[in-house]
Amino acid sequence: MRHGKKNPKLGRTSSHRRLMLSNMSCSLIKHKRITTTLTKAKALQRYIEPLVTKSKKNTMHSRRMVFSYLRNKYGVSELFDTISSKISNREGGYTRIIKLGKRLGDNAEMCIIEFVDYNEIYTKDVKSKSKKRTRRSKKASSEVNDSNLEKSSKKDSSSEENPAVEEAPAAGEAPAAEEAPAKEETPVTEEAPAKEETPGTEEASADEVNSAEEASTEDNTKE
Repeated sequence: MRHGKKNPKLGRTSSHRRLMLSNMSCSLIKHKRITTTLTKAKALQRYIEPLVTKSKKNTMHSRRMVFSYLRNKYGVSELFDTISSKISNREGGYTRIIKLGKRLGDNAEMCIIEFVDYNEIYTKDVKSKSKKRTRRSKKASSEVNDSNLEKSSKKDSSSEENPAVEEAPAAGEAPAAEEAPAKEETPVTEEAPAKEETPGTEEASADEVNSAEEASTEDNTKE
């Protein structure tokens, strides 16, 4: 009876199954991808991912624990030296399964199992999509802020100067237009008839009258 054992038997005994999975994991560590059936790939994924997690701690104990599963010195050294540094930032999901279709003959489902970080096609797409963020130093950011402040101050000064230029003719023309009627409406025009009726003319007419009267009295006396 299985009693809750979820790993597939794969049509083999337990010893044969363990050796097969250790050999497959060693070949996956060496070549970074292998082609196999879907059921074997799923069983291998459950078998190798805990070993990759143990390789993050490069201690003698972890090396011995992994060696008890792999039984291959090259696989252990490759896993701890190169693969562990490559997958150090990943918390899980170190492998990927890509389905290929069914195999001719027995109609078994085939697939590729590979390490995620060693697939150049997918990693190139991710790098092209993700843009690197560059951090500016404090000096560069301060220089940029100073330049922006200078530009804004220049714009403000130009905006303040432009209305002054526009208002200059208006200020010069306004009093001229208002003062023009004031000069025309001077009291001199109203006093013009007074100037015509000057007292000099009145005195001249009075002298003429007096001289005429004197001449008439002299004529009367002569007669």
